[in-house]
Amino acid sequence: MTSDALRAATDRMREAGVDDLAIRVFAHFHDQLAADVTGTIPEDTVEPLTDPPSLDDVRPPEDAVREALGRTVVVKLNGGLGTSMGVQGPKSALEVREGRTFLDVIAEQVLALRAEHDVAVPLLLMDSFRTRDASLAILGRHPGIELDGLPLDFLQSKEPKLRADDLFPVEHPADPELEWCPPGHGDVYVALRTTGLLDALRERGYRYLFLSNADNLGATCDGAVPAWMAAEGIPYVAEVSARTVNDRKGGQLVVRRSDGRLVLRDSAMVVPGEEGHFQDLERHRWFHTNNLWVDLDVLAARLDEHDGVLGLPIIVNRKTVDPVDPDSTPVVQIESAMGAAVELFDGARAIAVPRSRFRPVKTTNELLLLRSDLYRVTDDGRVEATTDRPEPYVDLGPEYRLLDGFEARFPHGAPSLRDCTSLRVEADVTFGADVVCVGDVHLTGEPRTLPDGTRLEDGS
Repeated sequence: MTSDALRAATDRMREAGVDDLAIRVFAHFHDQLAADVTGTIPEDTVEPLTDPPSLDDVRPPEDAVREALGRTVVVKLNGGLGTSMGVQGPKSALEVREGRTFLDVIAEQVLALRAEHDVAVPLLLMDSFRTRDASLAILGRHPGIELDGLPLDFLQSKEPKLRADDLFPVEHPADPELEWCPPGHGDVYVALRTTGLLDALRERGYRYLFLSNADNLGATCDGAVPAWMAAEGIPYVAEVSARTVNDRKGGQLVVRRSDGRLVLRDSAMVVPGEEGHFQDLERHRWFHTNNLWVDLDVLAARLDEHDGVLGLPIIVNRKTVDPVDPDSTPVVQIESAMGAAVELFDGARAIAVPRSRFRPVKTTNELLLLRSDLYRVTDDGRVEATTDRPEPYVDLGPEYRLLDGFEARFPHGAPSLRDCTSLRVEADVTFGADVVCVGDVHLTGEPRTLPDGTRLEDGS
């Protein structure tokens, strides 16, 4: 039965034109799934990561930075849609502020980097077929962003969702597109090989890859890291930052006891009942930012050695075929995380970076923070904090979850949050212009509109 299920899935992938290497990787994971490999990491098999070097510790002279940047490529993971916020297009096409989208800001960052250091740093998006056209149209607004001979993007692969009961590919005639899913961002290494980009970049003299999420505008390309890699022969670097209470459920780097290697542990990899250990901020002090640096030569050698199958740990994602219909067929999505590659590279290192390099936007809560007076976005795309105070905790009610509802309730923009400790909204409240939040603000009660200039203080 298992071999029949795998054959049915791989046949469907071939019919859809999926590359043979991507199919081999899928088959590798399917075999693990059929063998009930869960990918969990028990607490007693790992030790906490302690005292990684900081970015300031490794910062080299400017000439070394410039030389390393001249051999560095920026890749942004851009396959995600804004569906969690009710947007059908790419999340990176959302407006950040002043009419600029995530992709506009990313383009500004890369163009400024090239100008500052006089280097040709390529920008590549890893797109999905649903994000490609809109994303390239936005980048097209920035003259000079494309370098001669290199594309601006490449496509991630796709794979069939599997029925949870027998692991055969699911059928969903009402919307056949929902029968497919992306294989997680661990696919980036495979996609670079199957598209020919890995070889093309190396032939042009590029050596280092900087990978990050398109929704994290703090993830700018800092040449200190590839310069450090070049000086010490480091094949792979993962950026980590100090955990806060908001990071309790985020991924973390730990040290595997059996061999001393760094390992990425996400919440999906936690053994049931060990959530308390995983979320212990005193024991596990560093979280994984998903900002990664990879030596392209070492990556190519690793792929060659293993016939293109890196052997990333499996992530089993259980959903329904239609994610908004809980009564639709239960399915399994096979995924992998690009950060899990840390355990596959001999000599991989972690580096501690400031919180400013981690500003993701996953929900409208975080979008409100980014649009508020807590931050400004400079002409060269840098997201700068306007205060030394910690970010306030923001929890907006369900009326604000989708972008249309969010925009309608903040028609004049975000309230002032510079002096806010927390903002919890459990009512249908529309904010007027120049509203100021101070301390711990908690809004409940009947639907209402706050007049322009309202000052909300503790308990308002």
